[in-house]
Amino acid sequence: MATRRIGIIMHGVTGRMGFNQHLVRSIKAIMAQGGIKLGNGDALMPDPILVGRNREKIAALAQEQGIARWSDDLGACLANKDDTLFFDAGTTQMRCDLLRRAIEAGKDIYCEKPTAENLQDALAIARLAKSKGVKNGVVQDKLFLPGLMKLKALINSGYFGRILSVRGEFGYWVFEGDWRAAQRPSWNYRKKDGGGIILDMLCHWRYVLDNTFGAVKAVSCLGATHIPERFDENGKAYNADADDAAYCTFELDGGVVAQLNSSWCTRVRRDDLVTFHVDGTHGSAVAGLTSCLTQHRVNTPRPVWNPDVPNPINFFDDWEKVPDTEVFGNGFKVQWEQFLRHVGEGAPWTFDLMAGARGVQLAELGLKSWAERRWVDVPKLEDRP
Repeated sequence: MATRRIGIIMHGVTGRMGFNQHLVRSIKAIMAQGGIKLGNGDALMPDPILVGRNREKIAALAQEQGIARWSDDLGACLANKDDTLFFDAGTTQMRCDLLRRAIEAGKDIYCEKPTAENLQDALAIARLAKSKGVKNGVVQDKLFLPGLMKLKALINSGYFGRILSVRGEFGYWVFEGDWRAAQRPSWNYRKKDGGGIILDMLCHWRYVLDNTFGAVKAVSCLGATHIPERFDENGKAYNADADDAAYCTFELDGGVVAQLNSSWCTRVRRDDLVTFHVDGTHGSAVAGLTSCLTQHRVNTPRPVWNPDVPNPINFFDDWEKVPDTEVFGNGFKVQWEQFLRHVGEGAPWTFDLMAGARGVQLAELGLKSWAERRWVDVPKLEDRP
């Protein structure tokens, strides 16, 4: 068995997501396991170089994590022919230009979402990658959550009969930053810096809905800025003018109605930080990050409305847990492995920059729906000139 090196330029790994999920739990984990085994028996071994604007910060991070290569010169990294893959998990505002530079340099592309701040730029990047013939992928991590994978298996088995509706709840309380440090960076809450939960989360909901329940046909979205003042990483107050909550309804193919609430201003009293409740003619299910519970039609209780007495039914009792029939890996790492196989041996791949553009499209139409206070149709991107 031979070991093949793949040089990866990793940008944005000083941030929370880039560091935890992509560097530590994905690339370093793949390196520790001896790389990725390809179909011919070879091992594809990542060789990352960490790149960032802050020389001291990126050097310290590389030393701390035992990564031999680092740089504060992105241009030099892109000029190095030995590193063929560019990854970005930086800010949304920077991403489009970074991807363009990397594509023009002939690099294959893998990146976080949103791929751009607007659909026009997202489409331009997707089309540029296609014209240059570079392989490209966008992180769509929630499809690889154990809970959603169990839910998808139920759908594929016909468990639900005809799916009627999906209700999703996502979010938690993000501290304002005054008396307790915020869990998310301050730029998330400033419009000028590309913040806002609609641009962030509707990119997720697009690929979750399209790939799990049915293609999105229309959206009705109401956004809100519930907390107008927050405190940044230095304890300084700032105007938090970006939307921090979104209340959305989607019409899907097949008549399925999906309602998804996203909020950084809610205190959690549910099974998980995100839950998807699916109702069908033959059964229902509730999936979280890792678990999935079902209630078949034969196990459905018969409640009777009577507000004069305490309800005699414990509605949590009549649900059955879907067992773990396989070992689920970290969703980010699993998708990294799939994409690296795509790059290394041409394995099938669908989550490309055009899929990323569809996420940006839905976010843009969600913002349009909010501004105009109406339903907005979601056209197929292939129909656009």
